[in-house]
Amino acid sequence: MTDPEALMREIAADFRATAELTGRAAMSPRVAAALAKVPRQRFVAPGEAQWAWLNRPLAIGHGQTISQPFIVALMTELLDPQPTDRVLEIGTGSGYQAAVLAELVARVHSIEIVAPLAAAARQRLAALGYSNVALRTGDGQAGWPEAAPFDAIIITAAGALPATLSAQLRTGGKLLMPVTRPNGEQELVLYTKGRDGVLHGATKLPVRFVPLTGGDGAERETDGRIR
Repeated sequence: MTDPEALMREIAADFRATAELTGRAAMSPRVAAALAKVPRQRFVAPGEAQWAWLNRPLAIGHGQTISQPFIVALMTELLDPQPTDRVLEIGTGSGYQAAVLAELVARVHSIEIVAPLAAAARQRLAALGYSNVALRTGDGQAGWPEAAPFDAIIITAAGALPATLSAQLRTGGKLLMPVTRPNGEQELVLYTKGRDGVLHGATKLPVRFVPLTGGDGAERETDGRIR
């Protein structure tokens, strides 16, 4: 499939099929417009542009992937992005998720630990005119404390929830990530930060992501500040 309109129809069907788990039966008009606008073919590996509009992940080198469009759409939708929001992304990859978010929010801060991917994403986003994306090369598990607090944090690799990021999320803010369970399975979990400073999690969907790397202080979601 190389037709963006056909891809959008397939994503819409996936939303309907997973609605009982995710609580989202359809994309909002804003998210759908952002997904349709961002040229995914500019974010895939050289020679794979013909596959850009397939509803599946694609390898981008260095053991990393560009996520399935449905998952990008769902994660974006679950964050409920607002025009004034400031969002932190952990795991820039090719920059595709950052570009989609940049269409919807005031500012995106994105961190990528793989230096060549970060450099390529920086050039790609600049060439496409995404001036509201700030990109840093480094360990995303440390976050971006000097730019905090964020209205939302999105992590695009699976692992344990880095406890350091909770302090960088505003009260009422959302943190979304694929969490790796003790049995090795992954689940997409949406956390909301309560007035008590505790992150309250809601599981949304079984998923499959590359592992979260970097950091040696990440804590499991059984940490006393996380529910």
